[in-house]
Amino acid sequence: MRLSTRIGLAVGCTVPLLVLGSGWLLLHLVARDLHRAEDQHLRQRATAVAKDARSLLRASENGRPKVADTRERRLFSAALDVGVRVVAPDADFSGGPQPGPSVTLPARTAGPVTVRDGARSWRALARPLRGTTGTLWVFSPDTADRTQLQLVRGRVNLTALLAAPLSGLLAWGMAAGVSAPLRRLTRRTAGLDPRISSVRPDDRRSGVTEVDELSATVRTVLARYDEQAARTAEALDTARSFSSAAAHELRTPLMSMGTNLDILADHPDLPGPDRTEVLDDLRREHARLLGLLVMLRELGRGDLVEAEAFGQVDLADVADAAVAEARRRAPDAEIALDAAPGLTVHGWEPGLRLLLDNLLGNALAHGRDPRGRARVRVGVRATADHVLITVADHGPGVPPEARERIFERFRRGPDSAGSGLGLTLVAQQAALHRGSVTVTDGPDGLGARFEARLPSDGGGLPHRRDWLIGTAGANRSQSFPKDTP
Repeated sequence: MRLSTRIGLAVGCTVPLLVLGSGWLLLHLVARDLHRAEDQHLRQRATAVAKDARSLLRASENGRPKVADTRERRLFSAALDVGVRVVAPDADFSGGPQPGPSVTLPARTAGPVTVRDGARSWRALARPLRGTTGTLWVFSPDTADRTQLQLVRGRVNLTALLAAPLSGLLAWGMAAGVSAPLRRLTRRTAGLDPRISSVRPDDRRSGVTEVDELSATVRTVLARYDEQAARTAEALDTARSFSSAAAHELRTPLMSMGTNLDILADHPDLPGPDRTEVLDDLRREHARLLGLLVMLRELGRGDLVEAEAFGQVDLADVADAAVAEARRRAPDAEIALDAAPGLTVHGWEPGLRLLLDNLLGNALAHGRDPRGRARVRVGVRATADHVLITVADHGPGVPPEARERIFERFRRGPDSAGSGLGLTLVAQQAALHRGSVTVTDGPDGLGARFEARLPSDGGGLPHRRDWLIGTAGANRSQSFPKDTP
């Protein structure tokens, strides 16, 4: 059912009810006003005839019939349009329209009352006659009142009957006119298919607030659909890239492991030293495989993380936990931490922990001095509008020409046993937090110093997050250094 039809039916049913309700209130008000006017008239007539009524009772009590007859005629003449009854212990005079003698009148009344005589009703007023033992009653039939009330009731009913179709048609016509912008919006959006077309509703104003809000909602929903479709496409690309990268990087260690297993299988009597060497190779390749799979998984998590996962993070606590874990893994290393307590940023806590863990892991693996000692200093401090995370070592350092490439995906040194993704994860997390990561010479020109600069107030996620696919160059142009995963 169309909206205009629904509105027309609703108004067509509601307006008659309102008319009937208003008519019922009007009837009560009119009835009260009529009774008030009639009661006022009874009081005026009672005041006018009270003197003649007293004279009539006195003449009757004194035994003067001629005077009594004269007073009675004068009484009924003065009563005009009301009925009069004078009641005394031994006398009863009545004339004019009034209830029959069989109707019992109230013993005493404080004001006008209604008296019924079969189907008819009367308004009655009693007044005691001062100086006598009698009571004056005046009566007025309420026929005129009932006639007027019936007239008002009939007109209310007629108005209600006419209001139903007329108000319904008027409401339908107005609703049809008002809903015209909605129909136009329906026609504009009916042919849109976000799966096959990029056409979207334009931002034309209709002048109807609700329709404009609905149009804005449709555009928002379609924009979210486009965003989710783009994210789904990115996720599919990420999954494909993950499979391709994993297949490419896993092939070499798997082939090496297969070769070593063949050697063990084909030479069961292999000498002890040779057997030990083969087993050591297997362990190293196995550890490399596990590390590579973990790093690829973390890289994929960074590409798919949503803004809802971000919140206020205490960097000092995160750095303290990362340093404690690094000390546990490398008890021979000297790791110093300089972090201001209570320093917070808007970020993804697992990602920030990953950034610190990989910087520390890189320093412990490649930052040892010629004597094999690892001395690492971690710093976390605030600047004007950034938070600075630094990890410095005393190793051989990073040549200037390699300082950009070390953040690329699967970039390993000649003697590295790692996955080549540790620093890629560092650059990814820095970019996710709208920051940057750089590498320079270490303290006193020795070793390497990695510096991650993160904005204090955070920000939205980067528009493109495709580190696992390998388009780091496009993101570096947005001022986020990005390892080419």
